[in-house]
Amino acid sequence: MGNSSINAIRELIPFDNFEAASRAVLAFLHQRLGFDLWMMTRTSGEDWIVLQAEDHGYDVSEGTIFRWTDSFCSQMVQGYGPRVAPNAQDIPVYAVAPIGQQVTIGAYIGVPIHTPSGDLFGTLCAIDPEPQTLALHAEQPLVELLAQLLGTILAADLTALEQSRLLERMRTDCMTDLLTGLWNRRAWEQAIELEEARARRYGTPYCVLIADLDGLKQINDTQGHAQGDLLLKQAARCLKTAVRQCDLVARLGGDEFGVLAINCVRESSVDLLDHLRETFANAGIEVSIGMAMREPSGGMLAALRAADLNMYRNKRYRKNNL
Repeated sequence: MGNSSINAIRELIPFDNFEAASRAVLAFLHQRLGFDLWMMTRTSGEDWIVLQAEDHGYDVSEGTIFRWTDSFCSQMVQGYGPRVAPNAQDIPVYAVAPIGQQVTIGAYIGVPIHTPSGDLFGTLCAIDPEPQTLALHAEQPLVELLAQLLGTILAADLTALEQSRLLERMRTDCMTDLLTGLWNRRAWEQAIELEEARARRYGTPYCVLIADLDGLKQINDTQGHAQGDLLLKQAARCLKTAVRQCDLVARLGGDEFGVLAINCVRESSVDLLDHLRETFANAGIEVSIGMAMREPSGGMLAALRAADLNMYRNKRYRKNNL
């Protein structure tokens, strides 16, 4: 082992979070084993997201999204392909994998990373355009050990993350909407900023929903503001009942509400949207709702704009079809 490799190992010591440790591990493995591309990835439904990349020829950057089922890693995780393949074309499932049609893969290494609950988080993996010698198999224990260490750091980070969220909620008493008991816009905007930073680090999937009551102004004008306030309180109860405990709910102002669903993949977001609409319908409340997923390319602000636009589209549709 050369001095550069030893120095790379030493650089791991100060890193106490998953992102920094991942970058150090990728750099070390590139120095030791070569390979043009090393990645730390996150699986999210059908998406395979690149969180960190040590790229030397594939032009793959952080935030790049591939289709999970197209990847070698999806086959590896299911046990259909080995974790180390010096010549990927010798492995039938790798030879026909769609990712091989997008980029040239001569050799492959992949190891799963799991969450504390045992669920698949993503993979530590590498590809190179040229096949490697069979001696590559001897490096598998090292890669697996580093993956286990990263999984341990990930577990600590995710535990600390949940504790941070709990503490944040305890500190938001001064940022609570007095009428509904939900977070106010100030708390919402701070939460969006914090969760965006976490999304970039961990690749967590998020769904944003914007809900706007359809009849509040008419009720205020015809029945008085006391009745309008009662409607707002009922709407808040519907939202708190329909969402999960980990989701964030806020009154953004007037008759507009926001929901930030944390660790919510696209399929679950559709179920959440349907559940919200059903809950409001059962309560006899007319509401227009827009939904959007956070995409790594646009971030949380783009998702907010898309959800707001979809809410207005839903409002126009409801107005024209009721």
